[in-house]
Amino acid sequence: MMNRHRPPRRRQGFLMLEVVLALGIFATVGTAFAVALSQTSRAATLAQRRMQINRILDSSLTATLSLPVLEEGTETVALGETIGDAEVEVDTTIEPLEELENQDGEFLQQMYRIQVTAHWFENGAWQEESAETWRYGRMYQP
Repeated sequence: MMNRHRPPRRRQGFLMLEVVLALGIFATVGTAFAVALSQTSRAATLAQRRMQINRILDSSLTATLSLPVLEEGTETVALGETIGDAEVEVDTTIEPLEELENQDGEFLQQMYRIQVTAHWFENGAWQEESAETWRYGRMYQP
């Protein structure tokens, strides 16, 4: 008899198993990528809103600081700007600082605390962010 060289018998079904495993791996990686992309999008939106609020607070604080004469009290202004679907309201509070001393122990006169607080409705609840500074009352007077 002649000895013929036969190719080894392959088991049937290994190719199908490899395809199913590859599809499972690609599906897992694709899902993880989609979740990461969604979270990155949410983080970018949150950062953009925080920057918008910080810009609003900075503008309101600068406008109040540049007033020639400071008057004690609280003023509420509804801005034309919106965050999400809600309009932003800004409360500006000016109050005198009492008993503020310098390094020599002398009391400082006409020092004011200025606080600006932004309020807006987002994610089913009222949100609030604020900034504050101090100013000498006669800073812009000759």
